[in-house]
Amino acid sequence: MIIDAQSFLATGQLVDLPCGLRTHYIEIPGSDAAAKTVVFVHGSGPGASGWSNFQANLQQFADAGHRVVIYDLPGYGDTDKPTDAIYTLDYFVDHLRDLLDHLAIEQAILVGNSLGGAISLGLCLASPERVKKLILMATGGVEEREVYFAMSGIQAMMAYPMGSPTFTREVLGTLLERLVFDKRHVTEQLISQRWHILQQQNAQVLATMQIPNLTSRLKEISCPVLAFWGREDEFCPVSGALALQSECPQVKVITLSQCGHWVMVEHPEMFNRESLEFVDSD
Repeated sequence: MIIDAQSFLATGQLVDLPCGLRTHYIEIPGSDAAAKTVVFVHGSGPGASGWSNFQANLQQFADAGHRVVIYDLPGYGDTDKPTDAIYTLDYFVDHLRDLLDHLAIEQAILVGNSLGGAISLGLCLASPERVKKLILMATGGVEEREVYFAMSGIQAMMAYPMGSPTFTREVLGTLLERLVFDKRHVTEQLISQRWHILQQQNAQVLATMQIPNLTSRLKEISCPVLAFWGREDEFCPVSGALALQSECPQVKVITLSQCGHWVMVEHPEMFNRESLEFVDSD
């Protein structure tokens, strides 16, 4: 099965969930009854969506025969973006649980980047029976808010509120370059994808986002965890990798030099290989 952007996005569906949010998701069925279900949970930022975060990874998971689900978070992509909501961790977790219920997914392997990592941890803590394994990339939710907001990448992003006339396409490209160590990964195609989505966004999600520090609860994570972190991450400090390593009972942490916030974008072959080995292991 070969997945290209246009045909893949065309398979997307909109569903009205019990939480009241019309949600965009894409599903690739597994090749057999033994296939595992892998749900990708994307990160935050201007123009973010499931596809823009994970387009370099879905092909390999689908080719391995797994059932793949990728969706857009509330406030992002083609999912509803209410202007009166408070975007707490519980709000995101309840939304993901509703989507799993709609898709009749009793248990999944969650792949979460940044904010998506915090949401994955949140669901695992709230409903551990729903999560078989966790794959995390530079996860949020393992530092205090002040630590994240002191990071240079987040400071740069907050300097350009969504909807501001100063937030141009060129500014978006510059901000995206801060997500990677090697700027060649920020292509014109990626900028165009994110710019298109950005036109639909509003500032509410970033203005009201409330993600607690979950470090003290990591010992409760009973499922296996695989985590990735780039040493040059400008958004989530690499100290978060140490928190996972010291607190999670079953964890493997891979840290990479010359790598920023998007491990799965900068090192897709390594990320896909290690992740699929982890998914397929007993």
